[in-house]
Amino acid sequence: MTTSVLPYTTVLFNENLPSTTKPEVFKRYAQVYDALYQDKDYQAECDFLEDIFRQYRSDTVTNVLDLGCGSGGHALALARRGYSISGVDQSPEMVDLARQKAAQAGLQSRLDFTVADIAAASLDKMYDAAICMFAVLNYQTTNQAIQSTLTNARRHLQPGGLFIFDFWYGPAVLKQRPSSRIKVVNAADTQIIRLAEPTLDVNCNTVSVDYHLLLFENKILVEEIKET
Repeated sequence: MTTSVLPYTTVLFNENLPSTTKPEVFKRYAQVYDALYQDKDYQAECDFLEDIFRQYRSDTVTNVLDLGCGSGGHALALARRGYSISGVDQSPEMVDLARQKAAQAGLQSRLDFTVADIAAASLDKMYDAAICMFAVLNYQTTNQAIQSTLTNARRHLQPGGLFIFDFWYGPAVLKQRPSSRIKVVNAADTQIIRLAEPTLDVNCNTVSVDYHLLLFENKILVEEIKET
């Protein structure tokens, strides 16, 4: 929706809105995703993953399934270390970005990406290990969705394969409750401001987060993205 009051575009996303509104939000969010998480230490996390590979897998891990791969941060870091990686994500825009980054890094031979739901993806391949990082598993908000994701991960693993994932730990969330946060990212003449407003539902054991992104160019607000 373009407004005549200010020269910027507002894009809204809500699960209850028609599906035609979703791709544009995913596309725009994908374009700023890496900037928002530029301080994420993928190398340290991959060091940890390799420690787990060595400690708990009797055979050498050579290929890895990355469920909820996003823009390919972990996948590319592992590919640079010699692993073959298959990434799965439901966002076509994120997958396109991951493929572009793989091409730019010259790692296409070690990386392939598929657009699919991680709970239902069917790849004609078995893996030594599967990962599901950056709290992706937390987006499975029903028991059925969690069970389907775990079952699908197992379906793609070799005997003795590992499934490694991180998640928000319920008791810790109750002790240190989510609070409103503001993140500011500056890059050249562009500034991104993200406001996060969490809502904790103790009875349902869920946290819903409303994101509000403001994009500035040369100090002028050019776009606003809201995700609920």
